[in-house]
Amino acid sequence: MQVKHLLLIAIFALTAACSSNETISENLGEAELYRQAQADLDNKSFTSAINKLKALESRYPFGRFAEQAQLELIYAYYRNTEPEAARSSAERFIRLHPQHPSVDYAYYLKGLASFDQDRGLLARFLPLDMTKRDPGAARDSFNEFAQLTTRFPNSRYSPDAKARMVYLRNLLAANEIHVADYYLRRQAYVAAANRGRYVVENFQGTPAVGDGLAVMTEAYQRLGLEELAGTSLETLKLNYPQHPSLEDGEFVPSQEEADNRSWLSRATLGLINTENKAPDRSQSNRDVVRQYENAAQDLPDELRPVLREAEAEAANEEQDRSWWSYLTFGLFD
Repeated sequence: MQVKHLLLIAIFALTAACSSNETISENLGEAELYRQAQADLDNKSFTSAINKLKALESRYPFGRFAEQAQLELIYAYYRNTEPEAARSSAERFIRLHPQHPSVDYAYYLKGLASFDQDRGLLARFLPLDMTKRDPGAARDSFNEFAQLTTRFPNSRYSPDAKARMVYLRNLLAANEIHVADYYLRRQAYVAAANRGRYVVENFQGTPAVGDGLAVMTEAYQRLGLEELAGTSLETLKLNYPQHPSLEDGEFVPSQEEADNRSWLSRATLGLINTENKAPDRSQSNRDVVRQYENAAQDLPDELRPVLREAEAEAANEEQDRSWWSYLTFGLFD
């Protein structure tokens, strides 16, 4: 079925490309041009309708059908899957006719164009997860629908806009959780915790709030912030007791704790650890070294030979250790 759909899309695209070369007679009057554009819209010949509506606006910019042609041009672009052109035409209409009785329709179409911008032809027939895609168009659509519902609360398009805003809000929250999970996998725990907290604070009422609390709990545990982790976990248990991260009331992290040891250390189960710790360069360490050096310089002359003998003896013992002693860490000396 998907192959058939793609073939139909290709046929429609070729048909639209061929029909775009249509010539419009110069002898057509305003009313006749508008009537033909309406007929093309009814027949879903949107490319032809766009050409006629643009011709009508350019030939009769102050005619009685000019404003209506601008409004219907937004719809024609939207139905012809040209979201950028639809949004641009809507913005132009809103700017030129802010008091028009149908300006709320322009706001609505502008939001619809952004709403469907990421849902292209392929997305309509292929199983794509919209929450994992760039949320830019979804955020634009949410803001545009918000303008409509704020400025025209009694508009006939407001109920549908509000329903779409709920969907978009859930989508944006889920996208934030995907980003937070990515940060957890990359061991960027501070960034993951911030993303989880952002969802909890800004997307209350969405299904992703429980996921945000789970992300915060896991990130804080990895960071060793037990108090913050405990608070997040208690909130998760209280409000989302059936969350998948909870098993018998216990929290189960989604990611395994990172093993940052070298491959040799992991292969020998930690018996051979090739990682060298960075030297302690703290002020206290430097003070201890300086005190030792000063004490060595202040030793009485009669004790200096004893110190040298002890140092030489320790060096000889280190050189005389067998390879077996080194391998067994001195356990069988």
